[in-house]
Amino acid sequence: MPAQQIKFYQIGSYAAGNRLLDPGQRSVQSTADRTNSLTLGHRACQGCGEALGARYALDAAMRATDGQVIAVNATGCLEVFSTPYPETSWRIPWIHSLFGNAPAVATGVAAAMKAKGRTDVRVVGQGGDGGTVDIGFACLSGMFERNDDVLYICYDNEAYMNTGVQRSGATPPAARTMTTQAVGPEPGNVFGQGKNVPLIAMAHEISYVATATVAELRDLECKVRKAMEFRGARYIHVMVPCPLGWGSASCDTIRVARLAKESGLFPVFEAEHGEVTDVVKIRHQVPVEDYLRLQRRYAHLFGDPPRTDVIARIQAMADRNIRRFGLVD
Repeated sequence: MPAQQIKFYQIGSYAAGNRLLDPGQRSVQSTADRTNSLTLGHRACQGCGEALGARYALDAAMRATDGQVIAVNATGCLEVFSTPYPETSWRIPWIHSLFGNAPAVATGVAAAMKAKGRTDVRVVGQGGDGGTVDIGFACLSGMFERNDDVLYICYDNEAYMNTGVQRSGATPPAARTMTTQAVGPEPGNVFGQGKNVPLIAMAHEISYVATATVAELRDLECKVRKAMEFRGARYIHVMVPCPLGWGSASCDTIRVARLAKESGLFPVFEAEHGEVTDVVKIRHQVPVEDYLRLQRRYAHLFGDPPRTDVIARIQAMADRNIRRFGLVD
């Protein structure tokens, strides 16, 4: 079924209610035929967006390939909390690589399957923003340039959470981390640094690039299934809020992810061969302040006096995204 917007029937609410939807439109978390690729026993923090995103993404990949998936995982939170030696929470063929070479290892697995004539077996590489945006960036770019038959998924929690919440190339401006403290005239992470990997992936003109959030899991599932219809290099960038590193309530993970999209700070779109083909429109535009206030990593912006100048710069970033991707009709 192609992606489609679901009408909300309750004014002021994001709940549609499964009873109001046709069976084919419903999102079911537990069924007898679900793979449960990432299952019980993992050590993720309460409210972990990465655990949620990985479970839905890999289950979608398994459904799209009749269970013929091999996953390659970079070092990071997802690897650490899912495989405390000698246990594992993965119920699929799964390989742990180093911090920076998951795309290269995934390429090797894909090459081995090709040599064996196993065109039915598909490969998914995955990692956090540290292993993707920074340490593994060269391997990822090489995978794109060679057009290797791998879907790579980045679960972006915007810092090195596993090692103590240090800044990464995906950490947003003004955010407090252990290495970008909220001190001085420009507290938090500086403006004008970092990398936008979805746009970099598009510049490689690979077959498919998409962004998604854990606030819209059906959208994430649809994009993973669509990505598996292509051959060659593909990339999906998923926003996964981290309650520990962001200082948000564990019960607010979905809310925070939704506000990132609804404010325009995180544009949700699809692209094929370097061209944007579809965007998920903002349903109810909100100011970036609504998003920032839920996170203690931005608490320094709301002191006495508040840093309205910094908030205005962040709002300008969101407004630029809205214009650039046409997020508002």
